[in-house]
Amino acid sequence: MAGVSTDSDIIRGAVERPAEFAQLYDRHAPAIQRFAARRAGSDAAEDLLSETFTVAFERRGAYDFDRENALPWLYGIVSTLLKRHRRQEARQWKSAQADPTSLVTEQSHDALEAELTMRRLRNAMQRMPARDRDALLLYAWADLDYEGVALALNVPVGTVRSRLNRARRTLRAALGRDAAQEVDHGRADPASIRP
Repeated sequence: MAGVSTDSDIIRGAVERPAEFAQLYDRHAPAIQRFAARRAGSDAAEDLLSETFTVAFERRGAYDFDRENALPWLYGIVSTLLKRHRRQEARQWKSAQADPTSLVTEQSHDALEAELTMRRLRNAMQRMPARDRDALLLYAWADLDYEGVALALNVPVGTVRSRLNRARRTLRAALGRDAAQEVDHGRADPASIRP
């Protein structure tokens, strides 16, 4: 009984037998489309999905076959393509910034507060350098770990850590919080560690 092929095996096979590349599409298209839809909207997601796999197919011979999982590579391609869609993304964010005070009669105070918070976050994301925003969204929306983000953006892991740190500081500032108010995210409080 043959085992499941790795992405690397599929791409290697597709160099000689191009039809095999369809297996990679079947395996990863849903994740790439979800990411593209979240970044550029559902209207642009289908085109971005198609462009991503077209670029991947064209570059299949240059793939690093030591990497069994091609998903970070594909996220890197779609992130690069998203740069072309930045103007559309900015227009979407602007249109989403409706006057939140008009919601007072229709929604509760909590809903209005949530809308104001989202507006501050959208503004902060829009002003954030693209490299920091890309790292943050790959980490948060694509659910990649630091190493996966590094592979997707073709940068060292230390650079990913720096970009995510800057992005988090930007978002904290937009919310009027300091680092002491943040959730610990699973790290133990040094004072609570007993020798």
